[in-house]
Amino acid sequence: MQRISTADLRDREVINLCDGERLGYPVDFELDPCDGKILSLIVSSCGGISLFGKREEYVIPWCEIQCIGEDAILVKIEKGRLSSCECNRHGGKKSGFFR
Repeated sequence: MQRISTADLRDREVINLCDGERLGYPVDFELDPCDGKILSLIVSSCGGISLFGKREEYVIPWCEIQCIGEDAILVKIEKGRLSSCECNRHGGKKSGFFR
């Protein structure tokens, strides 16, 4: 089994297989503290910082990740479901596991 560090993950672009859209890069993930499983990957949009200093972020459920390759993370999530997952966590502050 190959091991991947969080530093390696942060450099891999997340791409949606449904439409080929580049979603951004991982900035954090959510864990279930009871069983230690990863629940979701938090991805910061490619657009970077908006006019008000907040990054647009997506919460990608771990079950939607199809493949973690050498250069990219491929996910398969319908556009409508992705829109409902948008959030602005931390109010634009630099926090999270990958920062």
